[in-house]
Amino acid sequence: MSKALVVIPTFNELENIELLLQHIISLQYEFDVLVVDDNSPDGTAQLVKKQMGVFPGRIFLLERAGKLGLGSAYIAGFKWALEKDYAFVFEMDADHSHNPKDLIHLLNACSKDGFDMAIGSRYVTGVNVVNWPMNRVLMSWLASRYVRLITGMNIFDTTAGFICYRREILQKINLDEIQFIGYAFQIEMKYKAYLSKFRIKEVPVVFTDRTNGESKMSSGIISEAIFGVLTMRLKSLFNMLDI
Repeated sequence: MSKALVVIPTFNELENIELLLQHIISLQYEFDVLVVDDNSPDGTAQLVKKQMGVFPGRIFLLERAGKLGLGSAYIAGFKWALEKDYAFVFEMDADHSHNPKDLIHLLNACSKDGFDMAIGSRYVTGVNVVNWPMNRVLMSWLASRYVRLITGMNIFDTTAGFICYRREILQKINLDEIQFIGYAFQIEMKYKAYLSKFRIKEVPVVFTDRTNGESKMSSGIISEAIFGVLTMRLKSLFNMLDI
């Protein structure tokens, strides 16, 4: 079994998942993949099962009863990875916005350079985003600036969802106490790793917006992120944040 596992949450990613799995499996380094599917009505899970037959022992599927949120999907995947003794665990989107080749750069930052968390960063060397409208780029960039200001983290892409974790981070952070299920989940994981003094590295990547399927972004997710950051910061000031 590989020592590296890529966790990919899915909901209606039939148009994207097969090619993504093939790209990951074809990489020079041996990454295993766990797809966490929230009962996609479009048949995403069935297509993953087909690929499991093509690549036995490399692709795995965790099926859930319904659409329970991005954060809870990753938590389920992290717990699965810890049970299977993976040394490095990755977050990755299913929509091809993250280049599978960058998995190796993130892994090297942790396995060779000694960092505990490697973030595939859109903003550490400028703005590296393709096919997003300017208003969305600006909103995302300002959101990361806002999080840096409130939390004090020296991270340029605080909302990034392309990450490599050493298993020690996932063992240290109380996964059952993660509060957020939307994109604020990404901020919460980074903030708790930061407060725990783990070494964090931003690796520049190019983010390309999806061409197939629909975005899962919503106004509720944005509100959760805005107010969730304030809540976390206040709790940390009064030593009330459970890490």
